[in-house]
Amino acid sequence: MASDDAARIREEYEKQVFDLKQLLEVSKSLNSTLDYGILIESILYTIMGQMKVLKAALYAKKGIDSTRFNLHRNYKGFEIEHGHDYSIPEDAPAMRAFARETRCWTMAELRERFGDLGGLEPLEPMSPTLIVPLKAKGVVNGLILVGEQIVSEDFSDYEKEHLLNIAILASIAINNAFLFEMTTTDMMTKLRMKHYFYTVLLEKMEESAFCEKPLSVIMADIDSFKRFNDTYGHSCGDEVLKGVAKLIQSQTRSVDVAARYGGEEFCMLLPDTDAATARLIADRIRRSVEGMGFDYEGQRIVVTLSLGIAQYDQDRDLTGKSVIDRADKAMYASKQAGKNRVSVSP
Repeated sequence: MASDDAARIREEYEKQVFDLKQLLEVSKSLNSTLDYGILIESILYTIMGQMKVLKAALYAKKGIDSTRFNLHRNYKGFEIEHGHDYSIPEDAPAMRAFARETRCWTMAELRERFGDLGGLEPLEPMSPTLIVPLKAKGVVNGLILVGEQIVSEDFSDYEKEHLLNIAILASIAINNAFLFEMTTTDMMTKLRMKHYFYTVLLEKMEESAFCEKPLSVIMADIDSFKRFNDTYGHSCGDEVLKGVAKLIQSQTRSVDVAARYGGEEFCMLLPDTDAATARLIADRIRRSVEGMGFDYEGQRIVVTLSLGIAQYDQDRDLTGKSVIDRADKAMYASKQAGKNRVSVSP
């Protein structure tokens, strides 16, 4: 064997070993978090670094019961047309093909297969160079889009294989995060469960004490909730719970945690927020719920909330229960003062 051939083969093996080590590090990184937003960000930066591209985006479902894949807001490099609907139905012909075939696709290959883009027409304004399905246990749970490489015009077969390996690791991590979300989410309201709220509260209390940043908790209870069940039936009560939960979720930031505390009671965790600001947020939620109203079987139903606020105080709140209890007492003070109002714990 010529020395040039031996050197080339050695170089190829060294690159493969290096890439395998990189995949191991990628796996460690992607499985180090179950936070969906952080995970997506990590996946995109990993792909950009590993594949030497300036454009990367990821499609995933927004919720447990969603039937469409949506472009995640953390896309990199792609120019997005505001007002354009980028969502893709889960039953698009191309998505069904992706479930059967594990490979990277180009837009030209999709047109050759389907005569059009197989239901992926919303991707056309982005003009991705490659479309890579994210599959876990034979089910497509997302798509990765990448733009052209910085250093070459076309992806080699080896680079496509490497990208597929990253996609496999990413899909497993996304599936794990999705399962975690299912086990920590109340299926009726789609808010977090009480035990998850407690876990995050303890973490944020430590962070607040260390960084000396404010942290507030809001407790909210639907006023006279029993009346809805007794007058209109439990299905009406369920609709009220869902509507209030949806509004609470829309009024909170991505860093906040909104949870169903139990029955008709909700709680919100607001990092980097003092009691005065939390009061403004709580009152905005209260007014929004009061103004929203519900139509149920021809009846117009007005719903109100009583809310209580407590700002974490590291000198007296030695446990998570302490700060929640103070917010709860403030909420009951709102009830006793006539309902449909906000009170703050001293």
